[in-house]
Amino acid sequence: MKRNLLILLCVFLTGLGWSQQKKFQLSSHILDITNGLPAAGVKVTLSKQKQDSQWVEIDQKTTDLQGRISDFLEKENNKNNNGIYKLTFYTNPYFEQQGLKTFYPFIEVVFEIESEEHFHVPITLSPFGYSTYRGS
Repeated sequence: MKRNLLILLCVFLTGLGWSQQKKFQLSSHILDITNGLPAAGVKVTLSKQKQDSQWVEIDQKTTDLQGRISDFLEKENNKNNNGIYKLTFYTNPYFEQQGLKTFYPFIEVVFEIESEEHFHVPITLSPFGYSTYRGS
């Protein structure tokens, strides 16, 4: 009886942990098309444009081994993340580590969030070109 009660308690507490997992509204991914691999270790900053058109950096992260960042803009209760944002991808150090020069020392991607849905802003990258799109 005690064992079954303990198992039920563990299942309940584990379920609470899952339901309280943080959710994020913005993610990004970098694919290096020079070699067809994810771009790991790239610093990326997230900035938001204020009403006076000035930019304020609100977060800074580094891509993981899969070239991904999945935890920008935490979704909190009743918090509205609408606004104009800019992701800055610092590509020069990434290419320097590979012994390559790049035409783009950094890449800025500006976009607008107007709803509570999830936004994914990936880039494909090479030393002399890049492309971006609104992903899912």
